[in-house]
Amino acid sequence: MSALTVTAPAGDADERPTDSLPIGQLVRLSLYWLGLSSIFAGLSAILAGRLEFERLVPAGTEGSALFQMTVFGAVIAAIVQPTVGSLSDYTVSRWGRRKPYIVVGSILDIAFLVGIATSSTVVTIAAFVALLQVSANMAQGPFQGYVPDLVPARQVGLASALVGLFQILGNVTGFAVGALAVASGQYAVATVALGGIEVVTMLSVAVGVREGRAAKSRGGRSWARVARDAWGADVLRERSFIWLVGSRLFVLIGSGMLVNLAVFYLVRSLGLAEKSDAGQVYLAVAGLVAIMVLLTVVPAARASDRLGRKPVIYAACAVGACALAIVALAPSVPVALVGAALLGISTGSFLAVDWALMTDIIPKASSGRYMGISNVATASSGVLATALGGRLMDAVGGLERLGSGPRAAMWLAVGCYVVGAILLHPVREPPRRDAGTGDGPIGGPRRSGVPSVIG
Repeated sequence: MSALTVTAPAGDADERPTDSLPIGQLVRLSLYWLGLSSIFAGLSAILAGRLEFERLVPAGTEGSALFQMTVFGAVIAAIVQPTVGSLSDYTVSRWGRRKPYIVVGSILDIAFLVGIATSSTVVTIAAFVALLQVSANMAQGPFQGYVPDLVPARQVGLASALVGLFQILGNVTGFAVGALAVASGQYAVATVALGGIEVVTMLSVAVGVREGRAAKSRGGRSWARVARDAWGADVLRERSFIWLVGSRLFVLIGSGMLVNLAVFYLVRSLGLAEKSDAGQVYLAVAGLVAIMVLLTVVPAARASDRLGRKPVIYAACAVGACALAIVALAPSVPVALVGAALLGISTGSFLAVDWALMTDIIPKASSGRYMGISNVATASSGVLATALGGRLMDAVGGLERLGSGPRAAMWLAVGCYVVGAILLHPVREPPRRDAGTGDGPIGGPRRSGVPSVIG
């Protein structure tokens, strides 16, 4: 099968390839993000719905319980994703260095989702969520190395726009599945359906995407040593990379505050006491976000090609902060939907352009390792949003489950966007050639993979 052939695109060992990819290849390269993103977006809504309506825990402790269900899984994700991503940089197989991990991880995801669907206590659900994080991040760590592996500099904006688009469409798909589960009470069916969506999109990569550069040599090191070296202190010398990871973390915590606590917000702050009402409005929010992302993600990526990545990210942070402030103050569903629309604009712009900037500055030969480390922010942002926002919601709302609790969490999200913008300032964006020429790597040859001096 030609899709399994290992080929090395033209280009230097630590720079981008130079061969352009057909648009179909770029789409297939991004489609798996839909499946990956849908799992945890949908699962957050499903678990929140079960806590709110199935009364798995005492009233007034739902936010803390949601944190307990997900915290250990997030810690595992932060460890597994960079480690397996680094291992894939050195893996040699007839399927290439990325695909074995992607296929095995996706199949295991279904098994662990079935475990979550059939569990009825916080402890057992938390255990299966932790296992799901192992398998999902086993797949995601290697997968996200494909864009640096395969995409030339002139197509980075488009490729990153597609990544952001399918990530958001995955979130929206997950929201839709979760909303239908909340409205109908069919939580088990919805949970397993998320796994089916992921496997279908995984096939687009396993069958349709060619491999990139050849695997790196281990230089006589054992696999255990390679795994340990994924966490080597040399990463700390890449100062722009570290600051950008921090910025990504806080921005994603801000957007995750609404995503993870939406059911509580709709029920408690806006008074949608019936499951059907909450599920329908949740579905409307998801659809609105999807529309705004579709309208935003490609223009944002193109703007970043011409204006630079950082200005567009700053604008996304400003819009996101305004969006969450509107949600925090909203007296009714229509006003909250305005905030949701602005959040869609912010999130679509941020994910497309932040991804492009990250791939601009990392060492390309070790893309699995660095993209894995960068997504520690992605993996931990959801649980931190739940931990910080959920606990604040419980503290402010109290046993009476007052509507002020979720609103307080939305104000905390506004602050997270501000912190994310501040942490972006020290990041040194590589100088850009004219976007119209499309020639060569952005910023030309470098002595090291990432600028290491803070401006």
